[in-house]
Amino acid sequence: MKVALLTMFNGLDSSYSLVNVVAEQVRMLLDANIETRILVSDICPLNKLYGVFLDKRIKWVKVCNHLNGNQMHWKNYTHSDGEVHDTFFEEVDAIAEDLVKKLTDIDICFMHDIHYQGWHLHHNIAIRKVQDRLPNLKFLAFTHSAPATRPPNPKWPFSARYTPMPNTLYIYPTQSGIPALAKQYNVPEDRCRVVSNSLDILSFASDEVKLLAKHIDLLTSDILVVYPGRLTASKKFDKVAALCGAIKKNHDKDIKVIFCDAFPNLGVTPDTYKNFVRSTGVNFGLENDDLLFTSDIKESLKGFPRKGVLELFSLSNLFICPSYSESFGLTVLEAASKGNFLVLNEQVPALKELGTNLNAYFMKWDAKNFGYSTRETYLPSEEAYLTDHAKNIVKLMDNNQVLHAKTIAKQRYSPQWIWKNQLEPIMRSLTEMQKV
Repeated sequence: MKVALLTMFNGLDSSYSLVNVVAEQVRMLLDANIETRILVSDICPLNKLYGVFLDKRIKWVKVCNHLNGNQMHWKNYTHSDGEVHDTFFEEVDAIAEDLVKKLTDIDICFMHDIHYQGWHLHHNIAIRKVQDRLPNLKFLAFTHSAPATRPPNPKWPFSARYTPMPNTLYIYPTQSGIPALAKQYNVPEDRCRVVSNSLDILSFASDEVKLLAKHIDLLTSDILVVYPGRLTASKKFDKVAALCGAIKKNHDKDIKVIFCDAFPNLGVTPDTYKNFVRSTGVNFGLENDDLLFTSDIKESLKGFPRKGVLELFSLSNLFICPSYSESFGLTVLEAASKGNFLVLNEQVPALKELGTNLNAYFMKWDAKNFGYSTRETYLPSEEAYLTDHAKNIVKLMDNNQVLHAKTIAKQRYSPQWIWKNQLEPIMRSLTEMQKV
């Protein structure tokens, strides 16, 4: 499949929100190994590309924006009647002739505000001429602003802003706008679809976090747990794994656990202890691939950077600290500052003090107190204890508006989710669509 994005951009300044929307779509298409072209105005500079626009797989295509050697100056035709400038239809023909050459082998063309914006009226008319000559070409017409109110009797060529085109689906970023979109273009609502704008959080991430994302899913799980610490038995990594297993087993939650471990200090080899932690998690309900030690990644053998941990906390939503002993618990503050639900060991004085100030959820694990240690016995069993608390934790997290928003924002508005659940199915249906 070959896809072209008809943008007619005169520049690629990221302060223009539509440039960012196009960049996200380009990334989705490239990740799906779809041949991608971006059509821009012939005055658009391409010497300062950035981000995904640097990808060598993109084919940049400049579209005619000159007539008889003179640059076309676009006019904002938002009215429904009147006159166009003298060279308007000559410009239309020149643009159409150029677009036919540049779209002749394309399967689907994404049009960004081409039908909507008054500034693009001559491109709007031109693309209709193109379709007459390329009848197998399919279109997705994206509208990125509130749909215009349809006037009672618009006159040609101004009526093109309110006239549907064959083999075209009309796209809006929210479901609430679909009725108004259908009215503007005079199409039934089943000719309209939703493709939300996406938030590519990982595009802003450090190289360390991007590397980690290649080894474990950071975006789509219902619960993401990050637990940084020195690889020692006193940090109780196995208790984190056990509680996460109980959550997954009993509450139909997809959960991922990342241990940012470093500087092992164990009576056994690090691999032996990590295998014990993994097996504990699996015994309580996790899958093997739900859990990752950053030290298992070659590039992170010497430890995962603290800055990267803070980034991960901005993606995670649950922090569990069953540590045997803490003098303060700085990671608790770090996790709290990034909007995580806190589960702390009540038996450790420092964690009890800090957690009380932070309104944390408390559980009881073995602990070292001042001058003595405590050891927990769970009746009827540790599994029952974890199951009860897992129920409470999940209920509290589900009812927390901030956590809900944080989780949904990264789950359902990631480029991966938008592609899989919205854009790819629409493209597939479009290729199967008969001319209407």
